Amino acid sequence: QLEGLCSFLQLSTCPEHLLVRFCSWLLALSPDLSYTSAAVLAEQLFLRRVLSLSQPPSRHLMAALASFCSKYSQPFCRVLVAAVLREPEQGTEQTKLVCELVEECLEPDCVQLVLSQVLEVPLSERLLPVVQAVLGRQVRGSSLSTLSFLAISSSAGAQDQLSLIVAVFQEVLPPKLFDLLVLTLCRQASAFATSLGYTQLVTAVLTMYQSQVR
Repeated sequence: QLEGLCSFLQLSTCPEHLLVRFCSWLLALSPDLSYTSAAVLAEQLFLRRVLSLSQPPSRHLMAALASFCSKYSQPFCRVLVAAVLREPEQGTEQTKLVCELVEECLEPDCVQLVLSQVLEVPLSERLLPVVQAVLGRQVRGSSLSTLSFLAISSSAGAQDQLSLIVAVFQEVLPPKLFDLLVLTLCRQASAFATSLGYTQLVTAVLTMYQSQVR
């Protein structure tokens, strides 16, 4: 029924400035959308637009994507990001968009979801920047940890300090996901023997997780 309504309203082709307003309206709905409904809307609102990108997305489209991701990032990743990663013919604009979403919009659990999705498909040169973007989130969390804690620890209560510590370190990759990443990189070493992007990625992993790489 929801797919039929979206088709009737022509949401997949509506002007992008109206898309921003529609997403703002979605965020204000109470109760929240179900996972299934959010997944349907992610597909209807964004999939065709993203897969057809041949140049950087407009500011209206980016605003709509960021707005939707702020509340429904799990179904968004399961539908749209997965589709981009599965399509070997997708160009650089789609990859750049996923990287920007990872760097600026997605919550830590969805950043890890994106990495797991990357590792489920054959690794290619096109996907290396996405893994780099995920690692960039780990760097950002690590580098801010001490400064963030010192900035508020003097005025915060014990519960606030605990919440800060959790927030700062929540972007560390889970051991199983990290092991899968290392295993994938090792298995693909010969295929990327001349790849600068692969070399940079391996260097980043070794630098950030040197105590865990044996």
